[in-house]
Amino acid sequence: MAATPRTFADDLERWRSETFDRTPERDVPFTTLSNEPVDPLYTAADLPSDLDDSIGLPGQYPFTRGVYGSMYRGRLWTMRQFAGFGTAEETNKRFHYLLEHGQTGLSTAFDMPSLMGHDSDDPLSHGEVGREGVAVDSLEDMERLFDGIPLGEVSVSMTINAPAAIMLAFYVVAAERQGVAAKDLAGTIQTDILKEYIAQKEWCFPIDPAMRLVGDMIEWCSQEMPRWHPVSISGYHIREAGATAAQELAFTLKDGLTYVEEAVERGLNVDDFAPRLSFFFNAQIDFFEEIAKYRAARRIWARELKETFGAKDPRSWLMRFHTQTAGVSLTAQQPLNNIVRTAIEALAGVLGGTQSLHTNSYDEALALPTEEAVRIALRTQQIIALETGVANTIDPLGGSYAVEAMTDAIEAQAYDYFRRIDELGGMVAAVKEGFPQREIADAAFDLQKEIEAGRRQVVGVNAFTEGSEDQTPILRIDPVLESQQIERLAELRNRRDAAGVEVALANLQSAAEAGTNLMEPLLDAARADCTEGEMIKSLQKVFGTYRETPVF
Repeated sequence: MAATPRTFADDLERWRSETFDRTPERDVPFTTLSNEPVDPLYTAADLPSDLDDSIGLPGQYPFTRGVYGSMYRGRLWTMRQFAGFGTAEETNKRFHYLLEHGQTGLSTAFDMPSLMGHDSDDPLSHGEVGREGVAVDSLEDMERLFDGIPLGEVSVSMTINAPAAIMLAFYVVAAERQGVAAKDLAGTIQTDILKEYIAQKEWCFPIDPAMRLVGDMIEWCSQEMPRWHPVSISGYHIREAGATAAQELAFTLKDGLTYVEEAVERGLNVDDFAPRLSFFFNAQIDFFEEIAKYRAARRIWARELKETFGAKDPRSWLMRFHTQTAGVSLTAQQPLNNIVRTAIEALAGVLGGTQSLHTNSYDEALALPTEEAVRIALRTQQIIALETGVANTIDPLGGSYAVEAMTDAIEAQAYDYFRRIDELGGMVAAVKEGFPQREIADAAFDLQKEIEAGRRQVVGVNAFTEGSEDQTPILRIDPVLESQQIERLAELRNRRDAAGVEVALANLQSAAEAGTNLMEPLLDAARADCTEGEMIKSLQKVFGTYRETPVF
């Protein structure tokens, strides 16, 4: 009698029993950074039978394998290093330095007062002016920031949210004075206000009027700035606050879908604005989980825009995103190790199909990056692009048993969060109830417990801590810069047309009360040399302020 043919399933079962009966497991968790279990081996049994149909081809729906057909064979990602400190002049010098060393796009970091809508001379700004980014109080500061940089030729990103409409107004008028029309400006402003209430905690107004301001920007930019991305929906800060990969994916996408809903409810055609929405993701250290996250993100966004919102233009289905390596993964201990971490995280962003990339500097756990550290970070991207060969083929990990299984798993987790958020009444209601805030806090607490218990190892922190530490040079901000910025602001107030300022601020307040689009009044206020803080206070007379309900 003929023996029964042995199948692959038989071989797999035998392999599992023999391997794990004989080999002791290492005393570490076999999970992702997000504590999701990782199988010892993935096979075709973990994938759908119609794999090729479900992942498609690069540049084709559902874009699992990339938003463009040629990807990096056609054009490399934009190397966009984040920069900003001190005064506008100091940051302008850093911009020129980066452009001279091969950077292909500018990304602006604002200081804490600017992010919170405070002028530099506000008592709440004391000690923070120019510390974590550049101080921009007025149109004149914006002009100084981009002095000698042709705004019609360079793509610019601005990481600011609550006062984003005001900074955009400053930028548009600064470009006007260079002779560049708004329609010719290319770049991105973050504007992701829901993320602020969830994670970064920099706000100016209550949630509902803040959402209205986001809608005003989307509406105005869709008509006046066809090359501009009015919202960069940001998972980066959600992840930095302690979220898992699945939480970053779910909360970010749900924020984005909420902005789409806001615009559609205004009567905008989804295809008129959706192609100008972009995303901003974190690249954490768990290599394959991050790659799976990006692939799942593209697929979910394409499906929701096409099937839920009825977008007809294929450009509306594309999720184009910027990536930044994980600041929270950098360690103050043995800081040179951060060069390795950043390279691995950057490679995950590239293999995940990012459109632009920022690589963190190795000294950022200690202070603002020095020029040497910034140059190494930029060279990291250039080495990946030019020496490793990973840009030579499109989605080289596509079809990998492990990557495809992880992509499906993280997609399912995201949809489970969507269901829970919808049960609460949508993302705005969920944020007001503190749901995503609690989920992130719990995840951050769980990870920190693992690190402190030694179950999750971090080299130089709780593993391989021996050895002397080199003294890393630190960039220090001269405290004199704060007083200089305050003096400059006083000079502006003394020589501007005070009556014109009062008229512009009154018109802005009237527009806020009337419910009309605020972008044109903001542009007029910028032209009248109103400061950021003055515009914010005018709007707060109508919108009020916000105080967060503590989450436990």
